[in-house]
Formats: sequence, structure tokens, C-alpha cells
Amino acid sequence: MHRDDGDLASTQQDHWQHTYAAHPGMYGQAPSAAAVHAAAVFHAHGARDVLELGAGHGRDALYFAREGFAVQATDFSDTGLEQLKEAARTQEVAERVTTAVHDVREPLPLPDASVDAIFAHMLLCMALSTKEIHGAVGEVRRVLRPGGVFVYTVRHTGDTHYGDGTAHGDDIYEHGGFAVHFFPRHLVDSLADGWTLDEVHAFEEGELPRRLWRVTQTRPR
Repeated sequence: MHRDDGDLASTQQDHWQHTYAAHPGMYGQAPSAAAVHAAAVFHAHGARDVLELGAGHGRDALYFAREGFAVQATDFSDTGLEQLKEAARTQEVAERVTTAVHDVREPLPLPDASVDAIFAHMLLCMALSTKEIHGAVGEVRRVLRPGGVFVYTVRHTGDTHYGDGTAHGDDIYEHGGFAVHFFPRHLVDSLADGWTLDEVHAFEEGELPRRLWRVTQTRPR
């Protein structure tokens, strides 16, 4: 059965709120491998500030702060962001971290060309339509400074769970309560139109394991 897109997004937001409340710090304190890679890329580009989209409870945002970046962390779960802020105080990096509740389907509350680097670990493969994903990446391009770099990760159509569970159309499948938009390669390429596509790296994460792409693209100067 297909759900209305708005209803699916609202259901997913509630699901993440309950998940973070029931499992504080559910992903642990260690950064993802994607964030460690992204920090090295951001340093190499001379970035001073990082915007993380879909920061959750903050394991990667806090890592970026410990690496010396000024970090803006957004998520649509205020529960996750409250956990992030508490952890930032505990780790004594609160002065380098700001947070904002934000739905990635809406415009970013930032000026044009105001951010050096942007990171999104598995945010774009949430319950978003292809049109909404393009809109989100358009906002990323708008707020990035010329020469700014965007690193994101997504589960792709080679993933074990692709085609499994409840189908919602547009390559979105819901499994275990979590809806995922699995990316075909042509979607990655289309999102890089007008950018410099630096890398598409395949990797695995977790016990399943999840199969992902790590994409690095740069806004031309």
C-alpha cells in the first residue's frame, strides 16, 4: 500500500523522535567512518565551518567540533538535538556547536554562499521523494560558498534491503519501521549536475551490512 508522502514523512519524524527518546545516544560516541573521511576533505579544502544536515544525536557533529570546525547541526528531531547539546557541553565543545530543528524539505535558514562545507550521513536516503532530494541539494548549493565541498552518504539499490518491506514508490521501501530511499547511480549523477563530482565511493556499514555510496562534490568557483 502506498502512503501519502506527507503522511509518510510525518510518521517517520515521529518514529525517529521515539527512537532517540528510547535509545539515547543510539549510535554511540565514535564518529562514522564517513565523517572521519569528510573532516580530512574539509581540512584539505581549508574549511572553517561545517553544516551537518540530519545530525541526530550528534556523534559526527561533535567530532567535527573536536576537529576544530565551527559546526551548525540540524535535524528534524528536537529530541536528538537536545542529546547533542548535552554531549557538546560534556565534551567541552559547546562554544563551537549550534543547533537548529530543520526539516530538509524546507529551505535552509541560512544566507547564500555562507558555509564552507556540508555533510549529510544517510539523510538524503530518508523518506524523501526524488523531487525533494533535488530540492535539498539545490539548497546545499545555494548556501555553500564557491569552492565549498559537500560530502554525503546514501544507501543504494545494491543494498540487501532494496525491494524488501513495504513499497512506497520512488525506490522507497520501509523495513522495521524505517523508510529508506535507495539511490540508483543515475540519481547521484543528476544531483552532481553543475558541480564538480570528485568521488563516488562504495562502502559498507553496520552488521547487515548496509551498502552505501559516499559522494564528494564541489561547488565550482
